[in-house]
Amino acid sequence: MPPQMRSLYLIVVLVVLALGVAAVVPSMAVTPAHARRHAHPATSAQAGTRRHVASKAASVSHTRQKYYGQARLKSATQSGTRARYGAGRASRFRVTRGSRGRGRFGAVQAQLQAIRLNMPAPLRGSHESLVHQNEMAEADGLERILDDADLEDRIAHGSLVPVPVSAALHVNTDLPENRRYCRPWTAKFLMDLSRAHAAKFAGGSLEVTSAVRTVEYQRRLRMTNGNAAAADGDIASPHLTGGTIDIAKQGLSAKEVGWLRGFLLPLEQQGKIDVEEEFRQSCFHISVYKSYTEPKPNRSPIMATPMDSASVVAAPGQ
Repeated sequence: MPPQMRSLYLIVVLVVLALGVAAVVPSMAVTPAHARRHAHPATSAQAGTRRHVASKAASVSHTRQKYYGQARLKSATQSGTRARYGAGRASRFRVTRGSRGRGRFGAVQAQLQAIRLNMPAPLRGSHESLVHQNEMAEADGLERILDDADLEDRIAHGSLVPVPVSAALHVNTDLPENRRYCRPWTAKFLMDLSRAHAAKFAGGSLEVTSAVRTVEYQRRLRMTNGNAAAADGDIASPHLTGGTIDIAKQGLSAKEVGWLRGFLLPLEQQGKIDVEEEFRQSCFHISVYKSYTEPKPNRSPIMATPMDSASVVAAPGQ
């Protein structure tokens, strides 16, 4: 074949190939989606996963909207409750619901917490308090009772009187008969205390576990009880004067113990008694002073003018 014809033949072949390629490319661009899915299975699975994730996200979003809507409704309801009944009553309402949810144990726990919150602090003793009790006994002119003979003599002369036993007050049966005595003002204090306690707690009673002691007995007690106070010196046991008694805590409820603390503390602040709450023997150790029965000082009389006197005389019902 001549060279000119060969060149023309190559040109024709190239043109035909170019036209074929131009015809094939547009058909691939418009291939249907179902054909592409069958041709690329991995791409189809990824698309399904995307749709599942999108559906789940929509479900979660709907749940959140529902939850937050309920929360807003609950908040609005509680706000309305507080506005209607007051913050204090709303608080009690919440505590009641919480207790109800926890059952009987929750209710008991709430009651115990209320008792603890209303319980006065223990009236603990100290070295200074014991020194003060001895100083007060000396100021009242009280001597320490030496032995049983000295004790019997003071009972016979009336400087010591029996502990005022009643339905509201009794004496521990282990206490010997000759040591169930105290000073007259201490007896008056015991009557007042037991009556007030019986009025507050119907059917309740108090127990005296210790009253007057002698120096001789206290020395023997020190040999067997290391916690017993001394028989001599500035920190001797105030029981040796007969003005001190012990009231048992055993058998009393927590409410009764709290009430006793509230009853005794004001009297101590007035200087009429001293209190030491003991925990080993579980009792109230109470020293009572003469000032407990002393009458209150009268107010200074005010000079009345003739007009004041006339008005008093003329007042009806005088």
